[in-house]
Amino acid sequence: MKNSHNIVVAVKGVILFEGKMLLVQRAADDYVGAGTWECAGGKIEFGEELEVALIREIVEETGLTVTVGKILYAAAFMSDPARQVIILTYLCKSLQNTVRLSREHVDYKWCTKEQVRTLLPPQITADFEKNNMFELEGLL
Repeated sequence: MKNSHNIVVAVKGVILFEGKMLLVQRAADDYVGAGTWECAGGKIEFGEELEVALIREIVEETGLTVTVGKILYAAAFMSDPARQVIILTYLCKSLQNTVRLSREHVDYKWCTKEQVRTLLPPQITADFEKNNMFELEGLL
C-alpha cells in the first residue's frame, strides 16, 4: 500500500547584520503563507547537506552570502493533513545588507527584535519564544 503522507525538511536562517535580523515577505500569490513574513530558507534537495542547502536557498532568495553558525532550534508542523514540515533554523551572519529578492518574495526588512515580534506569524513567534530566540547575542 502506497503511503500518501509526505515529510518535507526545510532549513531557515536567522540572518544577522549589525544587530538586526532579516525578514522576507512571501508573495501574495504564494500557495503557502501568502503575504506572511519569514526567515529566508527553503527545502533541502535529496542528498544535499543541511548547511549547503541553507546557503543555496539564502543566495536564491536574497542574493546574500552568509556564514552559517550553530543550529538554533528545530520545529515541526502539519501544513495539511498529509504533509508534515520539519524546519531546522540556523544562526547566520551576513557581511552586507544589500538584498536582491527572488520572485518568491516581495519585500524585506532588517528588523529589531520588536519588529520581528510584530511581523512574524504567531506560530513562528511562539517557536522563537519557546527557543529563547529573542535573547540571541547580537540581536538588538
